[in-house]
Amino acid sequence: MFDTVLIANRGEIACRVTETARAMGLRCIAVHSEADAGAKHVAMADEAVCIGGAAPSESYLRGDRIIEAALETGAGAIHPGYGFLSENPDFVEAVEAAGLVFVGPPASAIRAMGLKDAAKRLMAEAGVPVVPGYHGDRQEPAFLAGEAEAIGYPVLIKAVAGGGGKGMRLVERPEDFAEALKSAQSEARGAFGNPAVLIEKFVQKPRHIEVQVFGDGTRAVHLFERDCSLQRRHQKVIEEAPAPGMTDEMRQAMGAAAVRAAEAIGYSGAGTVEFIVDGSRGLRPDGFWFMEMNTRLQVEHPVTEAITGVDLVEWQLRVAAGEPLPAAQADLTITGHAFEARLYAEDVPAGFLPATGRLGHLAFPPGLRSDSGVRAGDVISPHYDPMIAKLIVHGATREIALRRLARGLEETQVAGTVTNLAFLGALARHDGFAAGEVDTGLIARDLDALTEVPELPPRAVAQAALVAAGLVGEAGAQTGFALWAPLSRTLLLTEGDDIHSVVLRADGPDRATLVVAGTEVAAERIDGAWRFDGHPAVPMVQQGREITLFGRVGRSFRVTDPLEGAAAAGAGSDVIEAPMPGKVVSVMAEAGQAVSAGDRLAVLEAMKMEHTLTAARDGVVAEVLVQAGAQVEAGAPLIRLEEDAGETAA
Repeated sequence: MFDTVLIANRGEIACRVTETARAMGLRCIAVHSEADAGAKHVAMADEAVCIGGAAPSESYLRGDRIIEAALETGAGAIHPGYGFLSENPDFVEAVEAAGLVFVGPPASAIRAMGLKDAAKRLMAEAGVPVVPGYHGDRQEPAFLAGEAEAIGYPVLIKAVAGGGGKGMRLVERPEDFAEALKSAQSEARGAFGNPAVLIEKFVQKPRHIEVQVFGDGTRAVHLFERDCSLQRRHQKVIEEAPAPGMTDEMRQAMGAAAVRAAEAIGYSGAGTVEFIVDGSRGLRPDGFWFMEMNTRLQVEHPVTEAITGVDLVEWQLRVAAGEPLPAAQADLTITGHAFEARLYAEDVPAGFLPATGRLGHLAFPPGLRSDSGVRAGDVISPHYDPMIAKLIVHGATREIALRRLARGLEETQVAGTVTNLAFLGALARHDGFAAGEVDTGLIARDLDALTEVPELPPRAVAQAALVAAGLVGEAGAQTGFALWAPLSRTLLLTEGDDIHSVVLRADGPDRATLVVAGTEVAAERIDGAWRFDGHPAVPMVQQGREITLFGRVGRSFRVTDPLEGAAAAGAGSDVIEAPMPGKVVSVMAEAGQAVSAGDRLAVLEAMKMEHTLTAARDGVVAEVLVQAGAQVEAGAPLIRLEEDAGETAA
């Protein structure tokens, strides 16, 4: 076996591969952009090479520079992780031409599955069931509209080179087809450089179930299924293995189809065959169809590892080194149940906008597997995916595993940026999900309930105020008292747009009364720990003027100086600003144009997603402050509306 491997990726997958490779005694080489010089994956490696600027096109997508780094450092193999160059057949050929081993499938297998339309034709020939649809080369809008009519609405338009929900549109009525096609092709062109699409029948109650396969170039085995139905905008949120409601007959049929798919293309290494399943009649062997094959390790591979006891990265490295498959199909069994939740830096109330920020605090509870590429103190950069960690639990049963997931999420601590932690916790406690009633529409149906911000209990605000007053530390004889100070004091805590005014009366080092919005909260320190109205204090952290409470409360407060003047909040109310750093893809407004609330004004591309910016009110565009193609920072003014005449008159 080669003794040195270069990991051509970043973040949690680079850390994950490094852990296994080092455990196998291999020397690990990291590559990094200028922005990632101090990243966790760099610190874990034996040696690291800077390969370019912060933008992926200047670093992690530069195959030539990555190969040079491997040769310079004496690496014998390159592991691509997932994303970036992991499914680029030209890169695979370049790696092999340089005399290096590519830890993954051959270029021919990647090409065979790289375009969805060609892959579906190949799978049909191999006896794998495929969804009814049009997968041909003709792309004229009128022809595609006719094919959609023949298939029957609703239909899905999907980019043939797509992934991650990009270039995908659901069309429910014929009159919406033309606009949806244009939008899907535009997004596909920008994301993949290929605007071609295919048309498929939309399954009314779909479940997304995928099968983990592993091949050695000649034969393949499957490591059972994962259910990835819990999705939002075609992005997976929580995955589990095995799939709830799976029968032995269905598992055998899906597994056999996945193995046929892998062996039909001479597959080597880890891959995933994704199926769309009709959940309206339960899981039946005649109710699943091939969607696509991911010719790489998947983000959700840890749940498969948890139920099988297999280290898939170890298998990748061993097979890449020329060893046969480490196990036969009969050797593989399922033990228990596992879940994985994807923890992101994103602003859920603002529509799940990706967020940036410095992680002032990051901690995971014991008993929870956390695959993370960041540490406390690291920055969530606008240049890359905003994932903070994958949180994985395993239990003897689905019920036990789900309870462990809910508790693990509740005990995870993140401060310094907004996250989707509360949203994940709501999903883990969702009654329908707990009952196994999963399909890809669950989140959309219950989105309001899942994203509802829970009422803030007065005792939580009281705890934050006590922290702000400096009274939660070790008690002393003078704690809570100061010469010339009044018997009570007022503290101001800002939470988003809300300002909490709290009156604090300290009754000695171990007692205090706090008045929150007219409600009195009694605070008492017992055996060194504070309690509020008899409830124990929740875990928290203070960093400067920021106070973050964890657990189900999950709120952050900023201590406000009462003497600070309030900034004029309305100054920018007529200005549409960039919610995050990104690139302006298009501008649909011009000076003098009348717009209505909700009208699309511009499209911003950030963190690999497009975000539409709309008018907050009716009005007239005063000026357009940016052009398509411009790179902008968070808060940059893009479009200004004329001042509201009604407000002026008032």
